[in-house]
Amino acid sequence: MSLNLPEQASNPFRHAVQLARETLPPMHPAGRPFVAGGIAATLLLRRLSKPLGTVAGLATLATAAFFREPRRVPPARDGLALAAADGLVSLIEEATPPPELGLPAEPRMRVSIFLSVFDVHVQRAPATGIVERVAYRPGKFLSADLDKASDDNERNSLLLRTVDGHELVVVQIAGLVARRIVCQVQEGDKVDAAQTYGLIRFGSRVDLYLPPGSRVLVSKGQRTIGGETPLAELPQGRK
Repeated sequence: MSLNLPEQASNPFRHAVQLARETLPPMHPAGRPFVAGGIAATLLLRRLSKPLGTVAGLATLATAAFFREPRRVPPARDGLALAAADGLVSLIEEATPPPELGLPAEPRMRVSIFLSVFDVHVQRAPATGIVERVAYRPGKFLSADLDKASDDNERNSLLLRTVDGHELVVVQIAGLVARRIVCQVQEGDKVDAAQTYGLIRFGSRVDLYLPPGSRVLVSKGQRTIGGETPLAELPQGRK
């Protein structure tokens, strides 16, 4: 008598591969050249010295971990602004959005998230909407946890119009060792909540400016999960 076992149970290797895919996060495409170069260096160094090859292999694994892009599931609830990044809430204060976006010079509530080198470094859309403006500005590379990093450091700003008509401003800010900001969206693009739209290489910061009347849901010192942690409730009704 034959039993109709699941295909994965009858094929242990395929089952192991499936488990690995579900457990290990995928890698952002920007990291592939770095990891490929690390693998090549590891193979070359192992021929010269096993200890050097081991060090290179560990460095390659660390690089792959840095560029990880875990799958995220946003809350089903509407009317939320989600965290655009994994990290630590470092500041909650009123501030004027970056002038290069051309918005009125009026203070808005800003929530800043600091990313250490150990955090996931992809950025995610805080809500579903349309990208109305993208503005890059060169600047300094001060430590991203400093207050003045929002004003002085290199940054890339995004103006997002949500499906309810709210304006959200998301700013990628380079840090002390971050030297490359990647933005994958353009003006006119539609993005979904929690969708990856960019990446900052190494320690950095992400600011989210909220529309007036929003209610902040996080506290300073709280850790966030990009694309999943609600940062604020947006005002009801179209603005």
